[in-house]
Amino acid sequence: MSHPELTPQEVLAAGPAAPGVNERPWLVRWDLLGEDAGDLVRRTLPPALDFHTSGTTGPSECWRRTLDQLWQEAGMLAALLRPERPGAVLSFAPPRHVYGALATLLVPARLGLPVWYRPHFFGALPAQAPEGRWAVIAVPWSFSALRRKLAWIEAREHVAVLHSTAMLPSAAHDFVQEAGPGRVSVREVFGSTETGGIAWREWGPDDPPWDLFDDVEFVPGHDGPDHDRPDHPGGLDLHDASGPRTAPTAHHPDAEADPDVPLTVRSPRLAARPGLAPLPVWRTDDLVRPCGTRRFRFSGRRGGLVKINGRRVDLGALEHALRAVVDCADLACLPVADELSGEHLELYVVPPPGGRLDRARVRALVASHDLTVQPRQVHVVDRIDRSPTGLPRRIHPTRPADAGAAT
Repeated sequence: MSHPELTPQEVLAAGPAAPGVNERPWLVRWDLLGEDAGDLVRRTLPPALDFHTSGTTGPSECWRRTLDQLWQEAGMLAALLRPERPGAVLSFAPPRHVYGALATLLVPARLGLPVWYRPHFFGALPAQAPEGRWAVIAVPWSFSALRRKLAWIEAREHVAVLHSTAMLPSAAHDFVQEAGPGRVSVREVFGSTETGGIAWREWGPDDPPWDLFDDVEFVPGHDGPDHDRPDHPGGLDLHDASGPRTAPTAHHPDAEADPDVPLTVRSPRLAARPGLAPLPVWRTDDLVRPCGTRRFRFSGRRGGLVKINGRRVDLGALEHALRAVVDCADLACLPVADELSGEHLELYVVPPPGGRLDRARVRALVASHDLTVQPRQVHVVDRIDRSPTGLPRRIHPTRPADAGAAT
């Protein structure tokens, strides 16, 4: 795979949504710009840019970010990478999404580094690239792709990975281990199309807490509507290709002592619907456990949502559709971690009284209908424990299987 060179002016003038910027590999030499990158960005890009949510659980929504907001956030993301002293950038994040516009287009400009963009799972990495210290802009499938190129990784002094868009896949841990001690570091960003980056952390196997970005504040006890539309997911659509989380859990409201609270934030980088002012606060569909005033641990999603290959899937709506397909006493879709997509779902089915079901039969029934997504695995079980409100009881994160399923 060759990486044709584009000038910084060419890639900015085309715009983040251009097919040629998203669907083909390219190289941009920000290190040879010869002028202030911020001046070029402000002169070339419009004062505001629109980004769209995936629309899987409802109409796709347009959210507008000002160029000043984007440039500011690109500086914050660049600051996460700068301590690792990268000399070049390799990006897998498509610029049509907020995370890609930030990290693929603007972060290299902020760092003044050359950036190679690779949009596909298969293909060669930059052949004539320098061997020193690198930054990698990752999406969930990037880690599986990089595991296929360990010789390229091992030739680099250090690789600093910046990841967003979904839960960190299990392949990330394997990639870090296989690359060798100290060669790879991973920083994750937690956010959404609507909020931009909310928090970040340096990943570790002990599941460390998330730190709010400096311009983000918790809004405790917010009683307002959930971002104007209660069923609208606020989970990491950062970045809709922003988040990166440990395996989600099924939440239930039975225990009043449950310390989980909805993640509600205030930030000058909140997006706006076109023609309207930015919302003063944003209540996401994420449940967190605050650790003091500036940190939290992610617990799960209130709305029963998962992101599979960048698409939001409403587990409740999918269960409703499946009940019309499978004759059973009960069924539930539960989120799981997935090596490639970061998140997926598995189907648990209870046979009808006096009846029988096997996995092959259930899978054939499900596959015969045009559903939003196919479960990664099917399990036939004796019963599904539910809370008094009908929700599956809290579960511990499910260990991911080695192989995912096509969706």
